[in-house]
Amino acid sequence: MTSKAARFQIIEDLRVRHSLSWLLKLAAVSCSGYYKWRKSIPAAKERRHKQHELESHMLAIHRAHPYYGYLRMTVALRKEGLRVNHKKVYRLMKQLGISSVIRKKRRFFRKQASVVNPNRLQRQFQTDTPCTKLVTDITYIRAGEHFVYLSVIQDLYNNEILAWHLSERNDLALVHETLDRLRQHADLSGVILHSDQGFQYTSKPFNRKLEQLFYNQNRFQKKLNDRSPVEYRETAAA
Repeated sequence: MTSKAARFQIIEDLRVRHSLSWLLKLAAVSCSGYYKWRKSIPAAKERRHKQHELESHMLAIHRAHPYYGYLRMTVALRKEGLRVNHKKVYRLMKQLGISSVIRKKRRFFRKQASVVNPNRLQRQFQTDTPCTKLVTDITYIRAGEHFVYLSVIQDLYNNEILAWHLSERNDLALVHETLDRLRQHADLSGVILHSDQGFQYTSKPFNRKLEQLFYNQNRFQKKLNDRSPVEYRETAAA
C-alpha cells in the first residue's frame, strides 16, 4: 500500500485540478493529516540542507585529515560549530564510505626519500623570546560550496601568525610559499619550526630550504590573557 506521505504528495500535485475533499476521501487520509504534512515540508527541506552541509564538512575534513576516525571527526566538526553526536558521525562516515587511514611516517615521497627529523621541541611549547619556537600546520576553510587549504606558521611566544598562505591544493607548493613569506620579514637562523611531519614537511625540497635557515616538527595552541598576539608582544616589549 502507498505510504501516507506519498498519498499526500499525490494530493498536493492533483489539487489544482480536483476538489481537495474528493482527493482526501479517495486517498483515505484526513484533512488535518494533510495540512500537518504540508506544514512539515519546509522543516524537511531544512533538515536535508543541514544534512548536506554536514556531509560536505565531513568529506572536507577527511580530505585534509584522512587518518581521523569518528571520534576525532566529531571533535573537528564541533570546532567548526557543528555539534553532532559521535554515534551519528560514525553512522554517516559508514554511509559516505569514509574510513580512517592509518598514518605512518613516510620514508618515500614520489621516489624521493623523506626526511624525518628528531623532536627537538620535546613538548616544551613555551618560550620567553620572540621568533625562536615556531609551529606550522595546514587546515581547511569552507569558501561557499568549496574548500581551500590554509597553511600557517605561528610563534609560540605569543601565538602570533607570522606567515600564511591559501591554496586550493594541499601540496608542497602550499608549504613552500608559506615558508617564503616567513623569510621575507624574519631572521630565521637558529629557529625551531615544529610540524606534524606530514609528507609536505618531510619532503627533501622543503628540508633543503630548512637547512639554510632552521628545523621543523608538531603543532600546539594556547590562549593569551585576553590580548591579541601583537598586543602581547608589544606589551612585553614596552
